[in-house]
Parts: sequence; structure tokens; C-alpha cells
Amino acid sequence: MILNITDAARHQIQEMLKEEETENPTLRFGIKGGGCSGLSYAMGFEDEINDELDTIEDYEGLPVVIRTQDIPIIEGTKIDYKQNMMGGGFTIDNPNAIVSCGCGSSFKTATNAGTPDPNC
Repeated sequence: MILNITDAARHQIQEMLKEEETENPTLRFGIKGGGCSGLSYAMGFEDEINDELDTIEDYEGLPVVIRTQDIPIIEGTKIDYKQNMMGGGFTIDNPNAIVSCGCGSSFKTATNAGTPDPNC
């Protein structure tokens, strides 16, 4: 498996998928350039999959689409969902990240520095 999605995260994502209005929504997880450190996580729902560019993994009934080129950067990443008095949110722990920004929303790896946002 490319990712480690906890039971709490999987349950929350499955609940959110029920609210999507498209016919077969799936979770897409990956990275994009930007943020203070150069790479940021991208997570959202969509129903379009490109067989030439994407990989689909099944996590106990939760289909996750990952851009194949992102796999080396996110392999082993743990996605969890935490609930507290302020509400809930997803946490992402990427063992490949060697630097993270102060707010924790961007990172870089030993082999990929991404494109840092000069306005950070």
C-alpha cells in the first residue's frame, strides 16, 4: 500500500463521499508545488481518472486515486483524522518530508524541493 489511512480517516472520508453529488466520486491524494517549503498536499474528491497518469488503490472499500508521479514523494504517508473541542481535521505524516513549514501545510523531500511560494 502506498498510504496508511487510519480507520478514523477512512470513516470520515467515506461519510464525506456520501455527500458528493457526482455519480462515482473517489478521493484523490497527491502533491502540488507551492507553500513556504515548496510542496503542498492536495486532497479532494473527483470522478475523473486518467488510466495513463493515475494509480488507484483500494483501502478497505475506499478507492484512492494517486498521480503515479507522486508515489515516490508520498509513499508511506499516514493520513489520520483527529476530533477535538475545536472540531475535526485531517493530519498528514509523511516520512519522506525532510523539511516542513511552520504551519505544517508544505514540505520538501531529499529528492524534490518543489516550487516554494516567494510570498510566504
